[in-house]
Formats: sequence, C-alpha cells, structure tokens
Amino acid sequence: MAAKQPRAPAERIWTGILWSMSVLVLFFLVAPIIAIIPLSFSSSSFLTYPLPGFSLEWYDAFLGSERWMRSLKNSLLVGSLATLLAMALGVPAAIGLTQGRFPLRGLIMALVLSPMIVPVVIIAVGIYFFFAPLGLTSNYFGLVIAHAMLGTPFVVVAVSATLAGFDRNLIRAAASLGAPPLRIFRKIILPLILPGVVSGGLFAFATSFDEVILVLFIAGPEQATLPRQMFNDVRESINPTITAVATILIAVSIVLLTALELLRRRGERLRGLRN
Repeated sequence: MAAKQPRAPAERIWTGILWSMSVLVLFFLVAPIIAIIPLSFSSSSFLTYPLPGFSLEWYDAFLGSERWMRSLKNSLLVGSLATLLAMALGVPAAIGLTQGRFPLRGLIMALVLSPMIVPVVIIAVGIYFFFAPLGLTSNYFGLVIAHAMLGTPFVVVAVSATLAGFDRNLIRAAASLGAPPLRIFRKIILPLILPGVVSGGLFAFATSFDEVILVLFIAGPEQATLPRQMFNDVRESINPTITAVATILIAVSIVLLTALELLRRRGERLRGLRN
C-alpha cells in the first residue's frame, strides 16, 4: 500500500478554514436552541442569565397543569391520526406517480407536493373557508384532515425516493406465478419501501406536532395543541414553563432525527443488497 502523501500547507490552511466556517455556521444555527435548555432548569421566574439556581419546578408545572396536559394529548392524538391518514394517502400516491405512465404526471406530482411550498398561512386560510361551510372547524376530525394534508407530501417524497430504481421485474415475476395485486404489495413492495414509509410518517408526525397556524384557524379551545398553547402563553405572559416544554420538544426532535438517520442507513443497506 502506497504511503499517504502529506498535504501541502495551502491545502491544510484551506481545510482549516472550511472546518472553522462549518463550526461557526453550526454554532449560529444551534446556539438559540441550546440557550433555551438551561433556562428550563432555572429557579428564577424570569428568563435571565446567569441562572440563580437549579430547579425542576417548571417541568413539574408542565406535568401538573391540566391545560398543558390536555394540549399535549391533543398534539399526540391529532399527530398520530394525521400521520396514519397521510401514510394511507401518500403510499399509493407515490407508487402510482413513480411507477405509472400517464399524461400530466409531472403536473400532478407538483400539485401533490404544493403544500410543502405554498406558505402555511395561505393553506390555512383556504382550508378554513373550505371547511367552515362543511362544519369541519372546531373539531378533531377537521383538524386531523388538515394536518394530514400537510404531512402527505412528505410521505410521497420519502416513498418516491425509496422506489427509485425499483425493479419491476419482481412484480412481473410474482404476477406470473399467480399472486394477486394485494399479495404482491404486501410481500414484495411494502418490505422494500418500508424505510421510506416510516421516514415519511415521522416527517408527517413532526409536521403535525409542530404546526400552529392551521390550529389557530380551524381548531377550537378544546382542540388546542401544544404549539398553540405555547403561542397563547407567549402572547399573554412569558412563563418559564414554556422553556421546559421547548426542551421536551427539542428532545422529541432529536429522537425523530436519530430514527430517520437509522432508517436512512437501513435503506442504503437494502439498496446495496439489491445492487
């Protein structure tokens, strides 16, 4: 094996500059998030540095508050149902749009993905005026449908990426052996696209769990979610309990990102086995 050639001084300087810039950009992006976490353990009733002491009272206030617990349950309920609905709609849509050959396929894909591009406030206004005459405002059913509309494009994108390079000969072989379409999907297609399905579901859940604008437009007081409760508290009075809630949301985001990374690696291993 040939010895590794030492890098030139100019190359080492350039590498050092790139690393320094990367660290600065990362610090710029992460610092506001990290600053919240110590405040959630402060013993002060004000959001100030330096911290006067260490306390878990704001977590206790969050866990012991009926309105905070109700909003957390609403977020989990709406997020879970919206994710299931988004997966039920997004998986067949992705399969049809990637495997099918029909006119205006690109335009239909663009329309399906438009909720990812159009500002949420515009979508919220449109949904409100569409849902209001149908009686779908101020109830869980309408809120779940609205959140599923935002989450479905993420499922479509994730599953479509997993289907890239999918060998249709597997479907033809199974069909030639007499397997019905549902069995082909369950035994062949679903195991191969499962990492994409779960990834899209996680993105859909995170989108629903973090959404506040749609909730402000179409949800009633009984459907207040965690982000809406945080918005109300920030608007009325800044309470350190918000920092405890924010820290919990940061922890949830880290768990979701870790799960997505594990699924990405699993998808790469599956693609490597197919190749």
